[in-house]
Parts: sequence; C-alpha cells; structure tokens
Amino acid sequence: MGRSRGQKARDKNKSNMPQVPKTMKSDGYDVEFSAEFADHEDLEAQARAEAAGIRQSKKKKKIIKEKVSRKF
Repeated sequence: MGRSRGQKARDKNKSNMPQVPKTMKSDGYDVEFSAEFADHEDLEAQARAEAAGIRQSKKKKKIIKEKVSRKF
C-alpha cells in the first residue's frame, strides 16, 4: 500500500514521444556515408538495402489495399 502504485505509469510514454511527428523521429542510426570512400561491398550493401525498402513498401501497400477491400 505504498505510493508507488499511482506513479508507475508516469514515465511510460516518454519513449514513444507522443507529441513529436513521425517525420521528425530518428531511426537511431547516425552514420555518415561518403561515395568517394565506398568500395564495391558498400555499394552492393546499399543496393540491397534499397531493394529491401522497396519490397517493404510494396508489402505495406498490399496490406493496406487488402484491408480497404475487406471493408467494402
């Protein structure tokens, strides 16, 4: 029966930052990339990452379309 029961939820939403727009939130990675110092492996990894991003966006769009079509 202490005071701690009422104070547990006070700091839970600070990690979510509810008042900050999603476009301003960072992904947590702070990496600089210089094309002049990039080797073949760096360029290959960058191409793979971009291809994965395209796949993810297509998958996300497909899921949204399925949800919309189920409503009608």
